[in-house]
Amino acid sequence: MEVIRSQKRTPTNDTVSNPKLPLYFTAPTMEVRLEEFELFAVHRLRVLKGVSDGLARGRNPKEMDETVDTLWRDHMRDPDASVMLNKDIISHFVLRLVYCRSDELKKWFLSMETALFRHRFRLENFQTQRGIVGEFGLPYKAVTGAELEGLKEKLGQVVRSLGQISPNVDAVYYKVPFEEVPDLVATRRVLIQKGYAFVAGSQLVSLVVTQFRAHLSKALILTNRKWTTTIQEREKDRLTPIVEALSTSYVGPDYSQSSEFAEITLKDIDQVAKTSFPLCMRHLFDKLRDDHHLKHGGRMQLGLFLKGVGLKLDDALAFWRAEFTKKVGSERFDKEYAYSIRHNYGKEGKRTDYTPYSCQKIISSAPGAGDHHGCPYRHFSEDNLRAALGRMGLSSRGMEDVMDKVRNKHYQLACTLTFEAVYGTSCDAGINHPNQYFEESQKILKSKTPSAPV
Repeated sequence: MEVIRSQKRTPTNDTVSNPKLPLYFTAPTMEVRLEEFELFAVHRLRVLKGVSDGLARGRNPKEMDETVDTLWRDHMRDPDASVMLNKDIISHFVLRLVYCRSDELKKWFLSMETALFRHRFRLENFQTQRGIVGEFGLPYKAVTGAELEGLKEKLGQVVRSLGQISPNVDAVYYKVPFEEVPDLVATRRVLIQKGYAFVAGSQLVSLVVTQFRAHLSKALILTNRKWTTTIQEREKDRLTPIVEALSTSYVGPDYSQSSEFAEITLKDIDQVAKTSFPLCMRHLFDKLRDDHHLKHGGRMQLGLFLKGVGLKLDDALAFWRAEFTKKVGSERFDKEYAYSIRHNYGKEGKRTDYTPYSCQKIISSAPGAGDHHGCPYRHFSEDNLRAALGRMGLSSRGMEDVMDKVRNKHYQLACTLTFEAVYGTSCDAGINHPNQYFEESQKILKSKTPSAPV
């Protein structure tokens, strides 16, 4: 009987030129510059968020393989294979620190890293896969001889039930406790007999993923203990700020500078609000027009968005003044509100050029009574959200697709589906920023009517 035994991987020339998929058993003992510490983590985070979006969109395994391959090539590949391997390992362990700090963070990271590992493993050749199985030291036995002959008919029935005309009589099958391959059992992709599942070599991924997930789950608990008892305080001035910021960081463009598709003035602000504002900003804009006032959170969220879509400081002051003075008067506006508008544009205080809020920041906000900021997909009641989507012109089918994502807490994907329904086009990159929504909308509208204002 053949047994896949543990093989400790040692660096060789072949490993350096063609790095294998690491299993992240031990943190690397190497010096890492702070810039790389953060940059590598951001690059891996882009991959994990792309995986999350692909899964939320319901892409099938083959499509996910392609998605992972593209994401990895775009964000993690390096011409130097040894650098690429180091980047892979370092970024994983940095994000362990980032995502070990709460149950919600751990759950997301565990799911995404497991999904990433699954699809990277699927992209390896069979011999490499068997080598990786061996590194886990799993005593899975290949079924041979009389036992295999006695099972061939039943194994063939399983294969045919999966749509294959005839079983591969030369396939390698492993005898595994059935509870270790729950995904294969649930989808009836294996023969089960006397408490064992008979797993084809082509399904090795299921054997490995269960072990990978269990190992990572335990590792995150241990990492959390080290973080809370030792690392957090010891590194409070150096690593802690980076680690705490990464879990809520936005990894796309900051939209601090307006582009050719984001340049609005007072005369066209009402029109573009109707045609190009995402739901969160459209809601704030409408509330401001109706109530002639917004609390601080709403002013910041809408004000920085308008700055990012090209509203100049003088126009911004005129816009807010026109609304607020209907309720609070000119003197109070100049005394209590004008300063903060100039401050957002970097003209007061520390002269910081503030950037518009990303979707992640907006989703994580906690609006109170009387507030109108935050993400409507997360904070609206179902009835209010349906009414708002109806005003944006969504069909019944489009609305149900959006509501399905909202129920599953995929708020950014819900916004993406809204964009696709409103403009009749796909947005494969997903909506990650309100200003991205605006710019993509303007590109579409201007391409349809290049000589007319939108």
